[in-house]
Amino acid sequence: MTTISLLIGGERRQAANRATFERRNPLDGKVATVAPAATVEDAVAAVDAAAAAFPAWSKLGPNARRSLLLKAADALEAKGDAFAKAVASETGASAIWAGFNVHLAADMLREAASITTQISGEVIPSEVPGSLAMAVRQPAGVVLGMAPWNAPVILGVRAIATPLACGNTVVLKGSELCPATHGLIVDALQEGGLPSGVVNFVTNAPADAAAIVEAMIAHPAVRRVNFTGSTKVGRLIAQACARHLKPSVLELGGKAPALVLDDADLEATVNGIAFGAFANSGQICMSTERIVVDSKVADAFVDKLAAKAMSLPLGDPRKGPVVLGSVVDMATVERCNAMIDDALAKGATLVCGGKADSTLMAATILDHVTPAMAIYHEESFGPVKAIVRVENEEAAIACANDNPYGLSSAVFTRDAARGLRVALQIESGICHVNGPTVHDEAQMPFGGVKQSGWGRFGGRAGIDSFTELRWVTVQAAPRGYPF
Repeated sequence: MTTISLLIGGERRQAANRATFERRNPLDGKVATVAPAATVEDAVAAVDAAAAAFPAWSKLGPNARRSLLLKAADALEAKGDAFAKAVASETGASAIWAGFNVHLAADMLREAASITTQISGEVIPSEVPGSLAMAVRQPAGVVLGMAPWNAPVILGVRAIATPLACGNTVVLKGSELCPATHGLIVDALQEGGLPSGVVNFVTNAPADAAAIVEAMIAHPAVRRVNFTGSTKVGRLIAQACARHLKPSVLELGGKAPALVLDDADLEATVNGIAFGAFANSGQICMSTERIVVDSKVADAFVDKLAAKAMSLPLGDPRKGPVVLGSVVDMATVERCNAMIDDALAKGATLVCGGKADSTLMAATILDHVTPAMAIYHEESFGPVKAIVRVENEEAAIACANDNPYGLSSAVFTRDAARGLRVALQIESGICHVNGPTVHDEAQMPFGGVKQSGWGRFGGRAGIDSFTELRWVTVQAAPRGYPF
């Protein structure tokens, strides 16, 4: 069992009323973490601390910010074993997934360090004689970041790294399902030497989430809000931000399609789709959810994918290496089991896997899925995947776009030009030709369309999201006026 604390203004503390909450391991129900159940008073104090630290941090030179972020990246990478233990204990995820998280999160901090000198503006021609007109980017202020449990290190770091690089101070609200994992991120930043108050950390009991989030969004010092999580909660965040006129970046749910065209290299395609579908037991916003296969190659493809899926090791990640660990809770099991029952009752075929009676869920494939079935439309967010057979390229594109989400997607074909042509017709913020739907790089513009959210994380797009663009002029010559 791990006990953690809040971080407010550089001070480790418990909740103002000393209240705590427990996070239990999804497999055996044992207490994994005891965390402070922050009060609204604590949440406001965290924003106050970030606001107090903002003037000095925003004026700190870019090279100094870069140096601190690089040190934090090294400190985070050195905690690889601690992250693996925390992730397995709190969410049941595998060591493979934890290691991938740490590697990419460290890259995100290094990429953020690299952009500290890339925050630039432009000179814009003015109609006024002697006027020097400039578009200038400046730090926005306090940024509130809210990260989920499913890719906890990647998404926790993403919520705060670029904002810090841009000269903002931050409050990270940890997930109720992985407070210790998110706490390790804050530990690494502190070990990197960031000044007191630049990074603040709040955890809350699930029942208190709405009040805590509302209080922080309402705080006048909060100038940007970013949230990664479900579309249902994202709508609530968006509504709160709208009430207080706070710009937001939202990365929400997904139903990522992977299109297998009739000329695809089936061996390479199976490997890419298996990774995209079953990494972290399918509990990733980018997870391949709907596999759209041309009927000409469907039988051969399904046979190969089934063999791959059945070979993936399943087990308790605390006891040894596995690919599929535990899903996060029994609610996931119940949702996926209901989708399996519904699909089979309406004519789908169970290729491999099947219903589970614990949070250890095998890789499951359902073939001949149709729009009449819940799994065609709804996000499973688990290791249960749908295969939809189509007759041609046009039908594959139509199927890919036949859902309200638009985060990631993939197209598999031996013809790169054809792949690009298809990719440009898919309604998603991200599309990979001959690559898995699960892919991220720190410098890339990451985000979705439709009900998958708005705004972008990463690279120069992240700079745009977490800075203010101001128009500043200098009148360098006498100016005439009409009166």
